[in-house]
Amino acid sequence: MLNRRRFIHHLSGGAAALAGSCVFLPASVLGANDRVRFGLIGAGGRGLDIFEHALRAPNTQAIAVADVYSRRLEEAKRLAPTIQTYTDFRRLLDDKSVDAVLIATPQHQHALNFVPAIQAGKDVYQEKTMAFNPDHARRMRRAVEGSNRVVQVGVQSVSGKAFARVRELAAPDRMGTITAVHTHHYRNRLYGGWKRSIPPDCNLEHVAWKEFEGEAAPHEFDPQRFINWRLFWDYSGGNVFENMVHQVAFWYKALGLKIPRRVTMAGYNYLSAGMEVPDTMDVSMDQPENLLFTWNSAFGNNYFGEDGYDFALGNKGTVIRVLDKVTFQPQENHSAQKAETPGSVGGEPDIVGGADNDDTQTHMRNFFDCVRSRKEPSCTFELGFNSAIACQMAIASLRQGRTVQWDPDKMDIV
Repeated sequence: MLNRRRFIHHLSGGAAALAGSCVFLPASVLGANDRVRFGLIGAGGRGLDIFEHALRAPNTQAIAVADVYSRRLEEAKRLAPTIQTYTDFRRLLDDKSVDAVLIATPQHQHALNFVPAIQAGKDVYQEKTMAFNPDHARRMRRAVEGSNRVVQVGVQSVSGKAFARVRELAAPDRMGTITAVHTHHYRNRLYGGWKRSIPPDCNLEHVAWKEFEGEAAPHEFDPQRFINWRLFWDYSGGNVFENMVHQVAFWYKALGLKIPRRVTMAGYNYLSAGMEVPDTMDVSMDQPENLLFTWNSAFGNNYFGEDGYDFALGNKGTVIRVLDKVTFQPQENHSAQKAETPGSVGGEPDIVGGADNDDTQTHMRNFFDCVRSRKEPSCTFELGFNSAIACQMAIASLRQGRTVQWDPDKMDIV
């Protein structure tokens, strides 16, 4: 679920103006067996990863790729030699033959690509975290409402076999009343493993810097900010946006949870001096379902691992998810059965999941199937919206040094 965060890219300043528009263009209607023609916006590591999964999906065709860095367009062309390539993603959206787009740009650009894509009549596979801040989330919602577009948010674990088993085991008749969900994400890697070396051609000749910045605070061209954007608040929500969002969306869907009432976050950077976002953190979310959801993470120890070490705690039992292993532990047995290692929680688990690539492939196929059928995909816009707001609340709490609340009337963090 969580150990494959790689790289992405793109945007345009003109997208901000488009984001305020309410014009929706019609898209062609596909039959159940029609080929889906798709484009990619953002061809960094993660973008090329989902691009490859899309290429392997049945009855699809890659048409175009857009990125602000010429090197990445060349890398995409090696995977699909016949594609068109653009440094301005709006030219890709102008292509009427493109039915759907995959968006895998840095987090601060998501809304700036998403809104014009919806307005251009494209169905969208949007990488998480779906929206960078409440304003972006509101603009994305306005674009989607009434558009009849299919939107799949890139939380692939909800398409996996482990998700179906967790949902089954977490039913009220087994669990009773659930009052707590505890989740973890741990690595023993400086900078979270995100810090990349700077390619020799990373300069203004090959990078459209202003388009990368978008609505972020302006800076002179800085290859560190461009390549290692995950380290900077202007473009990133740190590991909350990278990995907490996966566990939040997984459990929000499994348990039918909504946006938190209140969120408190503490976080510090103890090991990675060149990074603005924290490397050690703890989040506590008070859910309106009278449930406390906690997530903690660090980059200086990997005992809990980075692929899910999650507990849903009810007064009749506990559901434990570790990697692709799912276990139900009745309440009366807890004191007699202690966990020895992360792989042996609660005795013999159900090994129901697969590799992360399996979940991503299933998630991508689900998206293309829904483009054809117009059915609701596994990770809906609403699930992406709610999990994004929860993560935004955590970052707002950390940066403001206080507990924050969600105002549903204003659709804002207060």
